[in-house]
Amino acid sequence: MNIKEVAKRANVSTATVSRTINNTSFVDPKTAKKVWKAIDELGYHPNTHARSLASGRSRILGLIVSDIVNPFFPELVKSFEDVVTQHGYEILIANTDYCATRMALCVKRMVERQVDGVAIMTSEMDGASIEALAHKSIPMVFLDVGTVGHLVSNINIDYAQGIDEAVRHLLGLGHRRIGFISGPNNLKSARIRRSAFIECLDKYGLVENEQLIFAGNHKFDGGLAAMHHLLTAERPPTAVLASNDLTAFGAIRAIRLAGLRVPDDVSVVGFDDIDPAHFAEPPLTTVRLSRSDLAEKAFHALMYSVNISTPAGREFVVETHLVVRESTGSVPLDE
Repeated sequence: MNIKEVAKRANVSTATVSRTINNTSFVDPKTAKKVWKAIDELGYHPNTHARSLASGRSRILGLIVSDIVNPFFPELVKSFEDVVTQHGYEILIANTDYCATRMALCVKRMVERQVDGVAIMTSEMDGASIEALAHKSIPMVFLDVGTVGHLVSNINIDYAQGIDEAVRHLLGLGHRRIGFISGPNNLKSARIRRSAFIECLDKYGLVENEQLIFAGNHKFDGGLAAMHHLLTAERPPTAVLASNDLTAFGAIRAIRLAGLRVPDDVSVVGFDDIDPAHFAEPPLTTVRLSRSDLAEKAFHALMYSVNISTPAGREFVVETHLVVRESTGSVPLDE
């Protein structure tokens, strides 16, 4: 089995097969898919070790996340692994567990394994860690956690779009007292989501009520505690937007513990659209953030930096959209 047979099966040139396998220059995604399909069908196994030695690359890409227990991150890992393996790379995963010390160890591991690039979605990425990777000329892409001023790519998430859709959806159902459970204030994404929510209130003529905004921790227990607090307000919210789906699940539990029903008494909207959102009771209305889109953009951002002589940062945007299910309903009649 050799490269010529792969080229014949895929109906492309041997040069195209070589470029696809080695990722040395751009290949149309549809063509690349044909090549990898032919490789799978023929059982061809490129000598990755030899290619790595010849190219000076490890053909390994790193992915650093902050909380592998949160279903969002395994789904992101799966999406990133899918796109990486399609292009003949391997993935090295590291989890910081929101710990700065572990962040340093994760970066050390990436350097030791000589990864070709690192995608980073954790708030623990400090200046020293960035410098450690930059010193080894390892390209980086920040997935919504980037800081301005570094020669790295940033993938920004358009939270405002999805939150605006969520607020308009709730307004259309008659809700006017809309609560918000934010994430930890030290997270960039949490601050942006909160700001987007407050801007929506102003945009649609609603009064910001600090009693109806409470910080959670992006976990079930945080959503439970935050929702319990919101329900003690003088005039509790008839609808709540949670900063992520785990928080929304906790909020739903708190509502039920208070003897109330979702969505009859209180409507709940999550954020992320993780897989369990489909199977929640009731199925969760949520703002979808596409992990596959995030992974695709992360990979192509890294490849752009890997394939040029002087790495330079680029900006990407991932959109968000509301997915309406059964956890939202009309405002209660007595309101």
